[in-house]
Amino acid sequence: MRIALLNGPNLNLLGTREPALYGRDTLADVEAHLQRVASELDVEVTAAQRNGEGELVDLIHALRGDAHGVVLNAGAYSHTSLAIRDALTGVALPFVEVHVTNVYAREPERRHSMLASAAVGVVCGLGVMGYELALRGLVAHLRAREVASRG
Repeated sequence: MRIALLNGPNLNLLGTREPALYGRDTLADVEAHLQRVASELDVEVTAAQRNGEGELVDLIHALRGDAHGVVLNAGAYSHTSLAIRDALTGVALPFVEVHVTNVYAREPERRHSMLASAAVGVVCGLGVMGYELALRGLVAHLRAREVASRG
C-alpha cells in the first residue's frame, strides 16, 4: 500500500516558524518519523512539500494510479482551495487532513476547511503527532475498505 504525505505552504519552515505555536520538530523530523511508522504498518510513504497551490494540484494529479491515499497538511490552502479539493476528489484518493495547531482555537478564517467534507477524517491540534494519527487512521480505513470490497 502506498501513501503520499503532502505538505503545503510554509510547512518547510516547521521547527523554525513560530515554534511556540508549531513546535520545534522539522518537516524532515516528521517525514523520518512517518517512515518508521510506515515500516511498522507495512506500507510505503512518499513525501513532498510545495508552497504553490498549482504545484500541489499537479502533485495530486500525479498520484492517480500510484498512491492509495494521502495524508495532507495543505496549510492555509485548507481554508481557501477548491482546486485542491477538486484534485483530490477528481483522482478519487481518500485523504486525511492534518493541522499541527487547533485551527478552531485560532483566527476565525482558519475555522473553516474547504477540504474537510471530502476527507476521511481531520486531525488537528495535536502537534506533529497528528501526522502519525492521520497515517494510522488512513491505513486502517483503506484496509477496512479493502476487506469490505472482498466480502
